[in-house]
Amino acid sequence: MADTPSSSSAPAPPEVDAASITAVAEAAPPEEMTLVVKWRGQEQTVRMVGDDTLGELKLRICEATGVLPKRQTLLYPKLMLKDIDDSTLLSSIPFKPNGKINMIGTVEEEIFVGQEDDPELLDDFDFEQNEDTPIKDKDVYKQKLKRRASQYKIKLLNPCRQGKKLLVLDIDYTLFDHKSPAENPKELMRPYLHQFLLAAYSKYDIMIWSATSMKWVELKMEQLGVLGNPDYKITALMDHLAMITVQSENQSRKKTFDCKPLGVIWAQFPEYYNEKNTIMFDDLRRNFVMNPQNGLVIKPFRKAHSNRDSDQELVKLTQYLLSIGDLEDLSKLDHGKWESFIYDSAKRRKRS
Repeated sequence: MADTPSSSSAPAPPEVDAASITAVAEAAPPEEMTLVVKWRGQEQTVRMVGDDTLGELKLRICEATGVLPKRQTLLYPKLMLKDIDDSTLLSSIPFKPNGKINMIGTVEEEIFVGQEDDPELLDDFDFEQNEDTPIKDKDVYKQKLKRRASQYKIKLLNPCRQGKKLLVLDIDYTLFDHKSPAENPKELMRPYLHQFLLAAYSKYDIMIWSATSMKWVELKMEQLGVLGNPDYKITALMDHLAMITVQSENQSRKKTFDCKPLGVIWAQFPEYYNEKNTIMFDDLRRNFVMNPQNGLVIKPFRKAHSNRDSDQELVKLTQYLLSIGDLEDLSKLDHGKWESFIYDSAKRRKRS
């Protein structure tokens, strides 16, 4: 009969609890994926990770081909990608390694139509209500932001200035009515735009960030006389490729949308800009859901021909920017009450 092995000769493996296993799994880097996109006879290699979404894959394809996500039709054997929601993680889609995706799509210069989806197509609701964890605090979106900041190259036009705060501006419906017809784009420019930019430039570096392609960002700014203006300088331009896709659950509804995380800027220019000295104007609240403390919802400028003579939004916002320009921390302000801030500041000046 064989001897029974003693307990000392075969020590029992150490116990590992479920929490430790989960922590190791969460710390592991996401699985890398390589896909090949074929379009118009050319092949482009696209590298992603498993916790990227289908929407982010479309953004990466756009970066490689110039075809906006809304123009893309993606074809993959035995998969109906058009029926899969853009928020779906790539790890849950059965792509094969180096799988080939065929794309049908047209670049913008071949399409003479508006370049941005109408904001009214997606309700701009209050995203933070009924969220167990705010979108900005979710690890999956923090990781997306980190990757986007490392991958995206901001188009720098002029040097950042030490000691200046940062103003980030949307274009469509913020500075420009992009839907109304006009023979000259300047007819659709928001009133007092150049006076506003000149005044802001005294205390702020200015970046333009639009949810369109860089081609159209540059074209619009050139047509409006913003680029190359002798009275002020634009520090940088950013387009839709700098955005990330997030999902919000509000009152049992799920909404998937792209937003503009300011962390992309802060990560690339940490010696100049941060959450304390940055403010962003946009007509859509959802665009600064990753940085709600830095966003100001501007009244949309629509129907330029009928509202041109009455719109005073940039005049009032000039007062606000100059009033807060010397404050140490802009993120402590409630930018939703900016008009009250102007009124209270005026009262204090009268008393003094």
